[in-house]
Amino acid sequence: MAAKAESWGSRVGLILAMAGNAVGLGNFLRFPVQAVQNGGGAFIIPYLVCFVVMGIPLLFIEWSTGRFGGRYGNHSTPYILDTMAKGRIWKYIGVFGIFTNIAVASYYCYIESWTMSYVYHTIKGTFVGMDQAQVAGFFDTYTTIAKSTTGIPYEAVVFYIICLLLNTYILSKGLGGIEKVAKIGMPLLILFGAVLAFKGLTLGTDGASDLFPNANAWDGLNFLWTPQFDSLANPKVWLAAAGQIFFTLSVGMGTVHCYAAYIKSKDDIALNAVSAGFMNEFVEVVLGSSIVIPIAAGYLGLDWVLQNAGFGMAFQTMPYLFQQWGHVLAVFAGVFWFGLLFFAGITSSLAMGTPWIGFMRDEFGWKNNKGAWSFGLIALIMGLPTVIFFKEGVFDEYDYWAGTVSLVVFAFLETVLFAWIFGIKRGWEEINLGADIKVPVFFKYVILVVTPCLLGWVLLASVPDMTNKVMNNDTHNKEWFADAYYAEDYGSAEFGVVDSVTPNFVKIAFENEKQVFDKSQSNIHTVKYTDYKTYSFKDKQHTVVSQGDKVYPKDKIAEGKFTNHVMYKTLGRLLLITLFIFISVVVYRAYLKRVKEGRATA
Repeated sequence: MAAKAESWGSRVGLILAMAGNAVGLGNFLRFPVQAVQNGGGAFIIPYLVCFVVMGIPLLFIEWSTGRFGGRYGNHSTPYILDTMAKGRIWKYIGVFGIFTNIAVASYYCYIESWTMSYVYHTIKGTFVGMDQAQVAGFFDTYTTIAKSTTGIPYEAVVFYIICLLLNTYILSKGLGGIEKVAKIGMPLLILFGAVLAFKGLTLGTDGASDLFPNANAWDGLNFLWTPQFDSLANPKVWLAAAGQIFFTLSVGMGTVHCYAAYIKSKDDIALNAVSAGFMNEFVEVVLGSSIVIPIAAGYLGLDWVLQNAGFGMAFQTMPYLFQQWGHVLAVFAGVFWFGLLFFAGITSSLAMGTPWIGFMRDEFGWKNNKGAWSFGLIALIMGLPTVIFFKEGVFDEYDYWAGTVSLVVFAFLETVLFAWIFGIKRGWEEINLGADIKVPVFFKYVILVVTPCLLGWVLLASVPDMTNKVMNNDTHNKEWFADAYYAEDYGSAEFGVVDSVTPNFVKIAFENEKQVFDKSQSNIHTVKYTDYKTYSFKDKQHTVVSQGDKVYPKDKIAEGKFTNHVMYKTLGRLLLITLFIFISVVVYRAYLKRVKEGRATA
């Protein structure tokens, strides 16, 4: 017998928890970077289009699917999907809804632990007196496990475990614990975000310096909101916009289904889905775009932002920028910024634990405490390789396969199930059952045709990239263990020239391109410049090139005993496959138990 199901304490708590599930680190770290890298204001157009024709429909699908499965006592995707169609395959498609959450939580909590650490270092005053290069170097040192910035051995591992323990403890308290965190965390997140956004919007040219005389926060804002219309013809921009929708709304994961499964049978889901979705969009588009990019442009200039925009800007740049406000304000700004990121992170990571806990409660009668701590243990086993081998690429492999590919695959399959197998007629009735708003009939046909076609296109367009990943085509050092190390690609440049070399270090110069913003024309143009690629080698490894040598990709540049990154990446993929198989086996055992108890569907 399944354990007694829980329920949400209030509608406000549910909406805040759902919004907290969607509002995550991607709102503040990924969205502004994606916008910068994909044409500024031009990115907003396909982004909003994708929100309407893919984001909102997927929210409707997942909320109504979750409520429908919950009506039959199911609180995770394997048996939520199993209730919607005949055939044993759907419960195993539903495995994605547990697998993705555990896999993503295992590395997502590592990023979350960075925010905890940076709050600590901000209060301690670690960043006082550091220049931008030193702040960036601090992050590099922090993620090098053998080094420590506090004197604590394996500092990054310690903060990661603390973060995972905190998540697990809150999860052990059930929906009530998650709801309390959402009611506290979401208002604080919006408050902290509003304070920092106000600074970003009012900084103007006050941050200009002798080193960056043209720094102007308004240039960053203007770029984000001025469309570069030529970018709209680029399929990559549309693909990036579609991908951001997955990240920002947490669709295709199974968490929305799980949360919605605890809603009463005829409670509204239409207005709830739209409310949670638009709250997320407010945080992302209004707050997310008003902090990192304007503040960075206000002190370092828009050209610097265009050339250096990346996920790590929050950790490698922001502490330095806050120091420009004076010591006291820098502490408050740092606590607000990294506190904001922490609350954004934990409200999302808590949601990732609920599908596993709900499944084990439904199928094996496990209580919250047992389910939560088992989730924490699995996440720890899966996550430690991403921490220890962060620089070897394991983190990125998890993020790509579990945090990207898995989302698209599951979203496509669940949309096909909802619209074409469960049936759009029944599906539309389910969406509107108990609805507090009249859902425009436009969305009925979007769900039937546009959303599955768009998801199918995203999936097909990603196949070449997936193939390259599997074949390790991003490197010329494909052997696990090798006696030589070979030069990697130089982007569009055909070759590089050795600028300087020692027995354990080589610096190669090559011609590269970068984007700069022409303020008078309000557009971007490309300029060429000399870039450098550096390689550092360990003892018993030595370079075999000389200064002035031309070096082409695949040319040998060092000899010795090498353990290449492909080994760690392959092991990371094998861990993910093992996790998927493990969950599938657990689902199969649950099926056998249901058969024995006479609860299995035909």
